[in-house]
Amino acid sequence: MQYHLLGNSTLPVSEIAFGCMSLGKEDDANERLIAQAIAHGINFFDTADLYEHGQNETTLGKALLGKRQSVIIATKVGNQWKKDGSGWDWNPGKKYILSAVEESLKRLQTDYIDLYQLHGGTIDDPIDETIAAFETLKQQGKIRYYGISSIRPNVIRAYIERSNIVSVMMQYSLLDRRPEEACLAMLQRNNIGVLTRGSLASGLLVNKPAAPYLSYSQEAVAAAAAAVAKLSSVERERAQTALRYVLQHQAVTAAVVGIRTPAQLEDIMQTVQSPALQPEERQLLQQVLPPNKYEQHR
Repeated sequence: MQYHLLGNSTLPVSEIAFGCMSLGKEDDANERLIAQAIAHGINFFDTADLYEHGQNETTLGKALLGKRQSVIIATKVGNQWKKDGSGWDWNPGKKYILSAVEESLKRLQTDYIDLYQLHGGTIDDPIDETIAAFETLKQQGKIRYYGISSIRPNVIRAYIERSNIVSVMMQYSLLDRRPEEACLAMLQRNNIGVLTRGSLASGLLVNKPAAPYLSYSQEAVAAAAAAVAKLSSVERERAQTALRYVLQHQAVTAAVVGIRTPAQLEDIMQTVQSPALQPEERQLLQQVLPPNKYEQHR
């Protein structure tokens, strides 16, 4: 397993990170799966207070009891559940963030969060107030670092200019190359780590039947999946090829992958030992489809 410092933080993050949103509801099964992931060298676990009304944080906290010093816990804030549980409202206000962190700490059974992330955001948010909340939590020792989870260039740019974020989590795959247009280079210049999600495009690049995805037609998605399959082999299967495309971008620190079963974990972990994409292979993948671009929030 390769480890990379997350931006200008002191957090050494495994290049394959565990996306906990995919965990089931059985605590015992989750504990076994997470222990298996740790045995493979995964040290970064990403969750959010939004997932399963907080139960995702709870099951992760149980699974990591006694292992706290050897792992990095990342969670998110900003989506406030309505009292009747029917949905959630966006709330990036300082008062809410300072109260929400207390509940996350209890569910995770920890005294501090390694990486606290704003779970979205718009350019119309009270950004300076949000930043002040994160800075206060750092001063209090309740979080070590903070970042944002966003695909909006204008929001990312604002936080680069006005805050001390160490990371941005964003969707990035062969079928979503929007970050390549400007965000990845901008983040790299500012030494801000990139955590990718959706790098298998919901399985469309691996084993799911072709279907429309973002601005791409079903036929275009099929062509991308075929290109991934063509470059795959016993040494580097399709999931590993798709992940290699993302991980080999210099701006990317880690790929956060949703893992539900031990078999999925074993498959994903083969990425660590799989052959790197050669420059001509990467170019071949890029030539299959014209890259998509952000149409809004630029």
